[in-house]
Amino acid sequence: MLRGIRNASSNWLGKTLMTIVMGLLIVAFGIWGIADIFHGFGQSALATVGGTEISTEQFRQIYNDRLQQIGRQFGRPLPPDQVRALGLDRQILQQVIAEAALDEDAQRKGLKVSDEEIGRQIKSDPTFKGANNAFDAARFAGLIRQLGYTEQRYVAEQRNMALRRQIVGTMTAGVEPSKTLLEALNRFQKEQRTIDYVKLGAAQAGTIDPPTADQLSGYFDAHKVQFRAPEYRKMAFVVLTPEEVAKWTAVSDDDARKIYEERKDKLSTPERRQLRQIMFPNVTDAQAAREKIVGGASFDDIARERGLAASDIDLGTISKSEIIDPAIANAAFSIKSDEVSQPTQGRFGVALIKVGRIEPGNQPTYESVAEKLKRDAALDRARAEINNLHNKMEDERGGGASVVEAAKKVGLSAVTIEATDRSGRAPDGKPVSGIPQGVDLIAQAFASDVGVDNETLQLGNNGFIWFDVLGVTPSRDRTLDEVKDKVEARWREDQISSRLMTRATDTIRKLEQGGKLADEAASLGLKVESASAIKRDDTTATLPAAVVAAVFRAAKDAAGQAPGTGNDEWFIFRVSDVKVPTLDVASDETKKLREGIQRGLSDEYVGQYIVKLEAEIGTKINQAAVAQITGANSNF
Repeated sequence: MLRGIRNASSNWLGKTLMTIVMGLLIVAFGIWGIADIFHGFGQSALATVGGTEISTEQFRQIYNDRLQQIGRQFGRPLPPDQVRALGLDRQILQQVIAEAALDEDAQRKGLKVSDEEIGRQIKSDPTFKGANNAFDAARFAGLIRQLGYTEQRYVAEQRNMALRRQIVGTMTAGVEPSKTLLEALNRFQKEQRTIDYVKLGAAQAGTIDPPTADQLSGYFDAHKVQFRAPEYRKMAFVVLTPEEVAKWTAVSDDDARKIYEERKDKLSTPERRQLRQIMFPNVTDAQAAREKIVGGASFDDIARERGLAASDIDLGTISKSEIIDPAIANAAFSIKSDEVSQPTQGRFGVALIKVGRIEPGNQPTYESVAEKLKRDAALDRARAEINNLHNKMEDERGGGASVVEAAKKVGLSAVTIEATDRSGRAPDGKPVSGIPQGVDLIAQAFASDVGVDNETLQLGNNGFIWFDVLGVTPSRDRTLDEVKDKVEARWREDQISSRLMTRATDTIRKLEQGGKLADEAASLGLKVESASAIKRDDTTATLPAAVVAAVFRAAKDAAGQAPGTGNDEWFIFRVSDVKVPTLDVASDETKKLREGIQRGLSDEYVGQYIVKLEAEIGTKINQAAVAQITGANSNF
């Protein structure tokens, strides 16, 4: 429990908690308030929460919108079966029901939010502010459009969220963790221990003779499931991505040279100059200042005479195209380094310009960029061809062609994997090569079967995978002869582990009877080592997690034991010191800890309130409609 509270206190994003109306918190608790299947719904009703009806189209829109948002976070759309496997369909339903319950509660309580307040909240949202830190209407419209909202729908949703925040904020106001809870969690996090220990290895297990035939056979019979051959699948698949298509898209030298000529300016690195500029109201003043410079005054002297700071005259190191005023640009790039231009009439006045450091431009030759131009051109052509090839593959598949047949007709290459288990390994135990990344193709294959017309898988933003399961080799028990070497190795490992545990247990008993760890270590041919300032979550190559956990289960001066990272490691230790941290209530760390616990307690209250609220106002769900929208084959 303490570990859970501690993790919660360190991982919450506090300010976003209310913004998404407690997000997954409501999801987590909302399920307990959802009733079983009810009948008597209209054709368009998916659920009723009190007097609020959620239509099937309303839920479909919310469901699709949120899946799109989640897909953007993953970097790719999630297929329906993966959505259900992750439980996202149930979570979205539960969140919608919980939000509807809070909306119904706000209505019954007569809570209101004015249009002016909603407008103020939207305009003060940093997300919608432009470069000048002011509300940007175009940015607002673009961002909500990306999220699938109209302005009216977004405003309505913000109004509902504001009312929900009123309810949740009132309910959780004044939540404060007790000092006892703070002390307990502070100790759990910061307590430190010091131990003396010895590490037993294979040498302490003694000589282990090879097993007899009966021992090996008996061990194999007792552990047969560990040596069982996994299920294997034979599969064929086709990957269609711009990168794959580009591999067999040839670009001629003539085409590449045309691209080079078209992009020559973009491929080149323009000359850049360090420029400073002083503006004058007229040519007479500018000419007088230039004559002073010719007479020995510096450019900085003239700037100071005009009350200008260094930052006021510095244009930075820029290219000619970065200068807005053509007259100024031409003047700045027509003189040499350390020269001052003649008075130049620009759009905003008359300027004197001084050139500092000059960084020469560079124009690459065709030969130096030819390969990259060809790759880029092939990729561009491939992107344009993707949809056409995708449609052709879908047409062939729709006509009953297998993946291999369809690929051959379309001109794509199919890959056949003769056998792979669920972990992506071949029968020889080596990883299967050629499996595309970015989608769990093997999991999809093991969720399918021979002869099944599988859904096209999305790969990234513009890639596709088609696959067929061509054969299934069922899991089976192997014979002892097939895995004799592995069985003997596993038997030996278990023998070592068993002997080390027995030796450690005997040593602990002697220590408890007054023996000294140094003496026992010497009898085993080992040396005592020490480790200090160990915290509960410390895991190092020296002290594995199991050892640290055992150390914190033992009292001060008590001895203990724990396995290491392998069968040939065992630790014996004695806790020599325990440092209990004091609670500094004024420290930033304790304040952060308190805030985390406050959020956790607030979550508990909100979750319980939603459960009670749903039970009081009544919640009914048309599970058949939910299953139709989410593609579920069974009820929740």
